[in-house]
Amino acid sequence: MDIKELRKKAMALPLSPGVYIMKNKSGKIIYIGKAKALKNRVSQYFGSQNNHPEKVRRMVENVNDFEYIICDSEFEALILECSLIKQHTPKYNILLKDDKGYSYIRVSGDKWRKITYELQKKDDGAVYIGPYKNSYYVKQSVEEANKIFKLPTCNRKFPEDFGKARPCLNYHIKQCLAPCRGKLSFKEYNENVEQALEFLKGGSTESLKNLTAQMERASENLEFEKAAEIRDKITAVKKMSDKQKVVSVNVPDQDVIAYFTDSERGCFQIFRFEGGRLCDHENFVVNSPIDDDSELSQFIVNYYSLNRDIPRNITLDRELEDKEAVEKWLSDKRGKRAYLTAPQRGEQAQLVGMCRKNAAEVLAQIKGRTSREYSALEELKNLLGLGKIPEYIESYDISNLAGTENVAGMIVYENGKPLKKAYKKFKIKGFEGQDDYASMAEVLDRRFTEYEENKDSGEGFGRLPDLILLDGGKGQVSAVEPILKKHNVDVPLFGMVKDSSHRTRAITGSGGEIMINSYRSVFTFVSKMQDEVHRFSVGYHHQRRKNSTFRSSLTDIDGIGGVRAKSLLKNFRTIANIRNADLEELENCKGMTHDSALAVYNYFHPDL
Repeated sequence: MDIKELRKKAMALPLSPGVYIMKNKSGKIIYIGKAKALKNRVSQYFGSQNNHPEKVRRMVENVNDFEYIICDSEFEALILECSLIKQHTPKYNILLKDDKGYSYIRVSGDKWRKITYELQKKDDGAVYIGPYKNSYYVKQSVEEANKIFKLPTCNRKFPEDFGKARPCLNYHIKQCLAPCRGKLSFKEYNENVEQALEFLKGGSTESLKNLTAQMERASENLEFEKAAEIRDKITAVKKMSDKQKVVSVNVPDQDVIAYFTDSERGCFQIFRFEGGRLCDHENFVVNSPIDDDSELSQFIVNYYSLNRDIPRNITLDRELEDKEAVEKWLSDKRGKRAYLTAPQRGEQAQLVGMCRKNAAEVLAQIKGRTSREYSALEELKNLLGLGKIPEYIESYDISNLAGTENVAGMIVYENGKPLKKAYKKFKIKGFEGQDDYASMAEVLDRRFTEYEENKDSGEGFGRLPDLILLDGGKGQVSAVEPILKKHNVDVPLFGMVKDSSHRTRAITGSGGEIMINSYRSVFTFVSKMQDEVHRFSVGYHHQRRKNSTFRSSLTDIDGIGGVRAKSLLKNFRTIANIRNADLEELENCKGMTHDSALAVYNYFHPDL
């Protein structure tokens, strides 16, 4: 079917919840989605393609037909969508694989329980807590719990091995209660096991609270020796807690999920908090960025389908349109109520920001840049309303002195960093005198003439920038806009405006000025770029003026050409030294003759 037929078919769909299944010419399923109203959702795909992201346009180009399944509710559609995606693994859906290694806390099933760290969950009658992705964290936590609560880590079995051998070194350094001596009651041992499990499950915050209550009760009952033992455990928990904290925040047990895209890839970052500390994190890079909240919902369902514990609170970086359906699915799977929130301010919003920054860092590492540069480019994209992150930016500035030696400089930033090998210098050729607007128009005209001749190469002038920034205001932008239309070039064009103190103040376009002072990343980035293009163009202007002075003071002398002028400067270093030299010194300079030396001497001493 062509797109008109597909749209006609979509317009005949019911306004009911359901799942739609896109197929290509060979009948293969390439995308599966859900909708609250099938007609509204599916018809959007076959409307104007200009409003679609690149990924959607590519998918629609390959759609030959579609099917649909009506459901009774959006929640049922969500469940069916997840099931069908797992079954068919369509090309354009976000697919997660449970191919990461997980770790478990194992509690043996015998009477005198032991706590160990395991990589595999076995059917051996033991209790397994987990899974956890961060194996280092699990191993460290188990080791700490056994040390703090003085539990055995040896292979001895109890009560079979009571009294068969002397206690090991751990007993003598006070890291084990040594039940092997046969002098420790089961009640005391079991209490320590429970306290260790409480520490592992609830984290240091909850464990400290309960241990403190136990110490106070023991003190009130005049059990001072027991209170002192609990006090020592509290001290050990605090000490270990300080060592193992990654991020110290006042948050409940929760997951934080944030998403970042650079218009080519996307990255989901998940932070897992337990007991007020960051205990685990994961990231998933997807080659096709998500286009709307329905794909974020799909990711959440897929992620928690992969045998992961679901916390009571899941914090997101945006609101979900189908929030109720996703919450219901999470609650049913968890067996208790689960909540999705998207905070706008406060500590929770800061956590989301931190999570999103880490997602940006993952993509930044892939492209060899920093998250700070990534964040600045993304903020610039949003501020200017660009279709994608501007990875390749060209910036231009004009420099002259009262209309003399009129030049321009072009600098290039790629992935947020200066690309100095792509810098270009222009000498204004179209007119004499000072006219910054005409100069800027000439430079861009020459630049895009070069593009038309070299566009097949895709390099240098043969590559179109994602953004053009001119050092100047609305006048410069207005002068260049006709040039872009002349060459049929569709590149975002803006000017960088300075204040009376020559500091960057705003970005201007055809729609007016955009103040950037309150956007720290953009302000810093644009200021650096404006300073750099100014430095480059002024440097070229100074070079031209120096060459001009060189030409007027030496090459205007009869018998002195470029070679002899360079030889004189190399020998005497400065024009002043040449002026002060006597005739013999001038004659001894390489390349000079008596007549040429006399001409130079007479030029600087006309009255003699």
